[in-house]
Amino acid sequence: MSYGTILVAVDPDGVATLTLNRPQKKNAMNPVMHEEVTHALEALRYDARAKVVVITGAGDAFSSGMDLKEYFIDLKDQPNEYDRINRLSIEWRGRTIRHFPKPTIAMVNGYCFGGALPIVESCDLALCADEATFGLSEINYKNFPAGSVTRSLVNIMPPRDLLWYTLTGRPWNGKKAEELRFVNRSVPLAHLHEETYAVALEVAGKDPSALTAAKETYRHSLGLEWDTAVNFSNAKLAQHQKRQNDAFRSEGIADFLEGKYKPGLESHEQVKP
Repeated sequence: MSYGTILVAVDPDGVATLTLNRPQKKNAMNPVMHEEVTHALEALRYDARAKVVVITGAGDAFSSGMDLKEYFIDLKDQPNEYDRINRLSIEWRGRTIRHFPKPTIAMVNGYCFGGALPIVESCDLALCADEATFGLSEINYKNFPAGSVTRSLVNIMPPRDLLWYTLTGRPWNGKKAEELRFVNRSVPLAHLHEETYAVALEVAGKDPSALTAAKETYRHSLGLEWDTAVNFSNAKLAQHQKRQNDAFRSEGIADFLEGKYKPGLESHEQVKP
């Protein structure tokens, strides 16, 4: 598909890249972008070529957040259209990415503000550039992190830090994002693409059914009591065994028992036929 505000590509190794592509606007998210990302993620969900999805931004920004004019001003007198776009924006940045059946990785290459932060939080993994700039700047223009932003960040940021940046509007850099555990790793911008795609390729080589089951078990266990979570995990294991035709026993464990690899130190995809 050809889009106006995003780029989508899938490489031969199974890594799909979804790029927010409004560099002249620091990839600010306008209504068209929300519609196009929603469509693209639905397509990637069923694209057999795509095993992992990397989300990033064009130019020197990941995303500056919502396009304040097109989102808040132009739709001010169109309550139904505002509600429709608002629902799309909350859905894809939250539930769609969070429960996407394939691993998702945020590659934060530059500015990442406001409404863009939930994208990073919802992704399974996140890497950023040391030079990246994060921020909750809403308080600086007489607003606050509304919609899904605060709820999303409560999942991952320490309370004191979240309130500090929410109430002051001060920015923080990539190294601070790593310190806060908002991202897995911060690296120099010059190495960000290489580091991110090395991780993406590593994950893409894992069993796809196991990846999906791991994600689903983690995400749903967060809101479940102990016994319910264990039962859910057991049900997922039974589904996983059937879906992959019990390959974790017949191949994964069997090859370990034959001395072909060591699961704690190596990965099964390295086993030669």
